[in-house]
Amino acid sequence: MGGKGVTMDLTLVTVVILALFFDFTNGFHDTANAIATSVATKAVPPKVAVAGAAVLNFLGAFLSLNVAATIAKGIVDSGAITLHIILAGIVGAIVWNLISWRFGLPTSSSHALIGGVAGAAISASGFGVIQWGGLREKVLVPSFVSPIAGLIIAGLLMFIIYQLIKKRSPEKVDNVFKKLQIVSGGLVAFTHGTNDAQKTMGIIALALIATHPSAQFHIPLWVIVSSALAMAAGTYAGGWRIIHTLGHRVVKLKPAQGFAAETSTAAILWFTAHLGFPVSTTHTISGSILGAGTAHRHSPVQWGVVRSILLAWFITIPCAALVGAFMDVVSNLPGGIPVVFSLAVVISGMIFVTRNWKWESLAQVKARLSPLGLVRRAAPKL
Repeated sequence: MGGKGVTMDLTLVTVVILALFFDFTNGFHDTANAIATSVATKAVPPKVAVAGAAVLNFLGAFLSLNVAATIAKGIVDSGAITLHIILAGIVGAIVWNLISWRFGLPTSSSHALIGGVAGAAISASGFGVIQWGGLREKVLVPSFVSPIAGLIIAGLLMFIIYQLIKKRSPEKVDNVFKKLQIVSGGLVAFTHGTNDAQKTMGIIALALIATHPSAQFHIPLWVIVSSALAMAAGTYAGGWRIIHTLGHRVVKLKPAQGFAAETSTAAILWFTAHLGFPVSTTHTISGSILGAGTAHRHSPVQWGVVRSILLAWFITIPCAALVGAFMDVVSNLPGGIPVVFSLAVVISGMIFVTRNWKWESLAQVKARLSPLGLVRRAAPKL
């Protein structure tokens, strides 16, 4: 019994460590959500924007716990959840987060986490373990509606703004809205912390319930603080690939458009967080940027980039679910927990080391290996 208890404690520690690492990846993966438009319009210097977003992410995590409760109790039957399932699901989310970051795709960390845990749970206990009504009503429908709402609200805001500024000097307008973007961008960072840090809180709370099934649902203060810190640290690390995609590649934004997109996003995130809907911050800001951009005829949208983003959205849950299901199978093998943890570390390390490699360039691989003495240099010709 004692040995089993020690094993469970070690597994719980592993789950908490990986959950916080996921929260870190969520921070740098979704930094773009808060600051891409402010950086793109040069309203705020990049380093100042990242530091400010990190602080506001941390503070926002303390505003509400409704989203955490949804993640812990509203999507998967908590009575059928084990630490193995949670561990496998988190690794599925981490792997997909890093893959999409590697390619600069602003996918949803929320969907990656939900998909990873759902895939692991289905692998372990079958499709009946999923609360399909909760998944549909609290995740899928809100995540579908939020970018559409962002597009409409940001477009309407831009229409109103254009009526107010059409006779004003463009230079003065830009200066005013650059200052306003400091406020709107800060609100996005704050509400992003409220929405996204809670997802990790919910997963850790679910792990605590799995360890102590008779315990009442409760999110300890250490879980709130550590989740907030992990996300803030990830935000400070920055996610420049995705910032570039959202801030430059989708549509070129003016400060007024950036303000409209950020205001729309912050309002939606605040509203959904209080309803306990774990919507995608990424989806919401992307829809808002598109709405603000298309409201101006001089801001051509790069529809090829938009199509790539949409494809990434649709495949996030199934891809993360497949990885989560695979990790669940591995975790149940003899010595499976250390193997899953090792796989998470190795895959994360490989993606980070190769983040700047081009698939078609063998020369880059050789250049990386040469300093280690793993590739012989060609002998000089005489």
